[in-house]
Amino acid sequence: MFENFKVFETEYAGRKISFETGKMCALSNGSCLVRYGETTVLCNVTASKRPRDGIDFFPLSVDYEEKLYSVGKIPGSFLKREGRPSDKAILASRCVDRPIRPLFPKDMRNDCSVVMTVMSVDSDCSPELAGMLGTSFAIAISDIPWNGPISGVNMGIVDGKIVINPDAEQRKVSQMVTTVVSTDQKIVMIESGANEIDDDTMLEAILMGHEENKKMVEFIKGVAAEIGKPKFEFESQEVDHDMFEAIKEFAIDRVKAALDTDDKNERDTNLAPIVDDIHAKFDEQYPEKTAMIDECIYKLQKFIVRRWLLDEGKRVDGRGIDEIRPLNAQVGLIPRVHGSGMFTRGQTQVLTIATLGQLRDAQILDGIDGEENKRYMHQYNFPSYSVGETKPSRGPGRREIGHGALAERALEPVLPSVDEFPYAMRLVSEVLSSNGSTSQGSICGSTLALMDAGVPIKAPVAGISCGLITEGDRWMTMVDIQGLEDFFGDMDFKVGGTHKGITAIQMDLKIDGLTPEIVKEAFAKTHAARDYILNDIMLPVISAPREELSEYAPKMISIQIPVDKIREVIGSGGKVIQKICADCNVKIDIDDDGKVFVSSINMADCRRAIQVIETIAIDPEVGAIYKGKVTRIMNFGAFVEIAPGKEGLCHISKLENNRVEKVEDVVSVGDEIVVMVTEIDQQGRINLSRKDAIAKLEEKKKAQQN
Repeated sequence: MFENFKVFETEYAGRKISFETGKMCALSNGSCLVRYGETTVLCNVTASKRPRDGIDFFPLSVDYEEKLYSVGKIPGSFLKREGRPSDKAILASRCVDRPIRPLFPKDMRNDCSVVMTVMSVDSDCSPELAGMLGTSFAIAISDIPWNGPISGVNMGIVDGKIVINPDAEQRKVSQMVTTVVSTDQKIVMIESGANEIDDDTMLEAILMGHEENKKMVEFIKGVAAEIGKPKFEFESQEVDHDMFEAIKEFAIDRVKAALDTDDKNERDTNLAPIVDDIHAKFDEQYPEKTAMIDECIYKLQKFIVRRWLLDEGKRVDGRGIDEIRPLNAQVGLIPRVHGSGMFTRGQTQVLTIATLGQLRDAQILDGIDGEENKRYMHQYNFPSYSVGETKPSRGPGRREIGHGALAERALEPVLPSVDEFPYAMRLVSEVLSSNGSTSQGSICGSTLALMDAGVPIKAPVAGISCGLITEGDRWMTMVDIQGLEDFFGDMDFKVGGTHKGITAIQMDLKIDGLTPEIVKEAFAKTHAARDYILNDIMLPVISAPREELSEYAPKMISIQIPVDKIREVIGSGGKVIQKICADCNVKIDIDDDGKVFVSSINMADCRRAIQVIETIAIDPEVGAIYKGKVTRIMNFGAFVEIAPGKEGLCHISKLENNRVEKVEDVVSVGDEIVVMVTEIDQQGRINLSRKDAIAKLEEKKKAQQN
């Protein structure tokens, strides 16, 4: 029945991978089922037969669909079906979109859709990589014009050695996760999270990944040569050459003068009348191509900016090629929040707010990779006013999620462990003004906010971007690109890191790839720039995390109790733990491994609750002092509860130093008194002494005074 069904197998970083085509999805332009270990991903690519009218970009959509059946889960929603994509699915989509997009013809306007459906997940074999390779395979054998194929690998460092495509156990201990995507000639994308990895090691890993990718690219090329369809002819939307030359001659001097300023608002104001004059002159001259006039204006600006950079070494705002815009850092701007930091770079400004919470406030994840919660969350908001526009807010898009994840990845390696700092942390970066590199501004602002909040980070992190202009074999890089240089340049190479090394990379390209020399120079320039930002701008403002948390932040103490004592601390129906929370004005979380987290606005309340929990979980010892409550009074003494469910007798002779006639003369039911454990008999009964506890406390007080 399936005459065209074929299976192509090869080795991929030491494991077998296969691509099946010709059985499923016969109506797609290109399709394959990827099997990598037991990870199975269905990849489809389709394209419209005609271009979309009235647009000046290539309309590509890339979707990575996580199906919970792939890991044997039923969705937890009321509808019991997958809803909107998770953040991780969106990030996976972006990781495929970014390397394939520059390889499509720039003048094609046919809608193109890529869909990767994850059907089965083997934790040792990345479904994201399987989806990327399947997409490359599907486009390569399709009739859609494309200058691929590509291949991608994950690079890790385990026990000091670089590892290609680490398995699940290796990923747990790896010092980095770096995705390297390339053609057979050039590197087209880098995405990385790393534990302060030095530039040389990172470059070595990237080049090693590139060499591995060449093998897969050659394999896919061979398959495409065997079964690939002829590429279809498309209606080119290339700008009319004569029109462009006419507009260039008419307006180039005025556009140059308008662009020659470091103020984005002034630049936009200067350009507005020139744009009107161009339309007034050329709309009638080219009545059938009026939509291309704006493209010509864009192309003219791009031509001017690139000529300035390549031929004159001149930047729009007059800076040197490796000069950073004016910088400013501030902390503690917002009252009552737990921490705040604002970072300004030229006209780019980001304010980040830090909020600390209990571990129960960690984000619950319902995905396919086994990660169930996340205690550190970074969110990035890009309101329309930040670029002087009036669009309504509609929640975060893919760009916002991607930028938030980049800043989150950059700071994760320097965060304290749960044992060191038992808090959930949410950082929100509000972009107040945008003229390039807001994601890197959010990395700097987040470092400031964390330190202002008193989070004991291991080292401050800064972020900076590097741009690129290419022309044939000529190329040049510049540090700290602003919006215009991003729009008209060929690369936005973002690097976050500490003095010691790299913690995050995100590379966006508009060309067909980078050479190793360009990557090496970008690393050198971004390292020097972030050292300057840290030393000269951020650390003079706040040199170390604050020693105390904000008065408005919850205070947290954690202890470890025996697992077999958890039930006693919780009590029947939760009565004991609820009583501790009510009496001490605290909140308590207990993990299955016996880790107990107590939080309150008041540290004294936390300590009181901890003392109660320890009394329950740890058997009382002779000589230990407790603060207990009188529960019953008898002729011979008072019964005192030193912890929920733990009661002892304070004999009448142990209430005071002098003789006591009646117990009621000293204590009443409900009184809180200090007592010392003097004896625990063979039946587990506890004998207490108030007079010995008072004597011991007074003795301690005198010793401290001396």
